[in-house]
Amino acid sequence: MQRIMVIGVSAGAGKSTFARRLGETMELPVYHLDAYYWKPGWVEAEEKDFRHKQQELANESRWIIEGNYNSTVDIRLAACDTVIQLQLPLWRCLWRVLKRRIQYRKQARPDMAPDCPEKLDYKFLKFIVTTYHGRQKSQHHLIEEFIREYPEKQAYILRTQAEIDAFLLQAGK
Repeated sequence: MQRIMVIGVSAGAGKSTFARRLGETMELPVYHLDAYYWKPGWVEAEEKDFRHKQQELANESRWIIEGNYNSTVDIRLAACDTVIQLQLPLWRCLWRVLKRRIQYRKQARPDMAPDCPEKLDYKFLKFIVTTYHGRQKSQHHLIEEFIREYPEKQAYILRTQAEIDAFLLQAGK
């Protein structure tokens, strides 16, 4: 595993933390897509600039790229050798989003662009709840297609914290 794509069923699935821990274990550079998509003040990047940056990252020989961003998934799928999906339960994702809001109150997370302080509002919570099951299905289909199209590549679905911990432990061997 030298080019790893990490996706998750929802915000709060643990993509950033998992990617950071896996990067440390495997000595791979980690790129958080939120840091490239969001500009200071929660301004969205231009689509062409966002795609261009991902293509630059994907062209590197070794990496972990973490984030969902379905509009640019084609870039990462074509370039990666491994896809890892975190599919934790909705209640855990919501709990982690709330915990993250408290932990990073009025400041940006390390995996986020500068001047994008952590926020939590009804609109974001509603987005998580209303898109969770649809994203779960669409990512399942994405992984099935990935396995069919690229049989030489690897795909993992991690559904519990125990599975995540075991994966990280195995990756370190």
